[in-house]
Amino acid sequence: MEITRSRPSLFSEIAHGLGFWTDRSAVHEAAAQGQVRQLQQLIQGGASVNIVVMDSITPLHEACIQGHSQCVRLLLDAGAHVDARNIDGSTPLCDACAAGSLECVKLLLEHGAMVNPPRFTFSPLHEACMGGNSECVKLMISEGASMEAHDCHYGTPLHVACARQHKDCAKVLLNAGANVNAAKLHETALHHAAKLENVDLIELLVEFGANVFARDNLGKTPLQYTTPGSPSALSLGFYEGTPLSLQQLSRLALRMVLGRRALQVAAQLDLPNRIISYLCYMPPPTADICDS
Repeated sequence: MEITRSRPSLFSEIAHGLGFWTDRSAVHEAAAQGQVRQLQQLIQGGASVNIVVMDSITPLHEACIQGHSQCVRLLLDAGAHVDARNIDGSTPLCDACAAGSLECVKLLLEHGAMVNPPRFTFSPLHEACMGGNSECVKLMISEGASMEAHDCHYGTPLHVACARQHKDCAKVLLNAGANVNAAKLHETALHHAAKLENVDLIELLVEFGANVFARDNLGKTPLQYTTPGSPSALSLGFYEGTPLSLQQLSRLALRMVLGRRALQVAAQLDLPNRIISYLCYMPPPTADICDS
């Protein structure tokens, strides 16, 4: 009985304007092409802004994928569903983050877009990291995006940033308090960096406390994924054989306690500017070398 009741409910929702299955519509085309005047005329003529194609993509998805902010504004003002999901589970906010369109992202957030989707699904923050859009990463974090959101295939946003070798995104995440040793099947971001032989990423992750001895589900450490004698192998070999300095251990301990508040709190401490810069992983100030 529950199954037979669910079908009329679905068709009832469709009939009441939540959208309906169709081939690609004129509204989709106008949104995708950024044709603002044409889209406005279609909306004024009564065209549905929530019409969906077979893959559940709405006109709002199309506008966000292409970064057409004026079209996004028109669609939202006309009642487009801000959290509509396509067949892959992506929302317009996911698409805007993937496209790196800050303006579209801001418009969606102003209209109440969901920052954190259900668990174990790809989030807008994942998409921003996938696309290497560090400014979108910063914005999403400031809006409360979970840096430990875990996708069952990709892991955390930090995993994605490192797998795609987007160092800027990785640094934004780490500076904001992302767990550098978060694991996907025991695989850490450092494993990704090692597999890619990316020395810059390796050094960044270790600087933020990555465990060079972590073992994945195959029992391998990051070093075991590098080519013997390569720069990445030499780097990881050095870190395996050299204990962290007391200075570095102190910084990691402080940041572990402060978590996401690290940057904000460190800046307010009654400490020399150079120490604050060190705690915040920032370049030391050029002036006042003997600042105290």
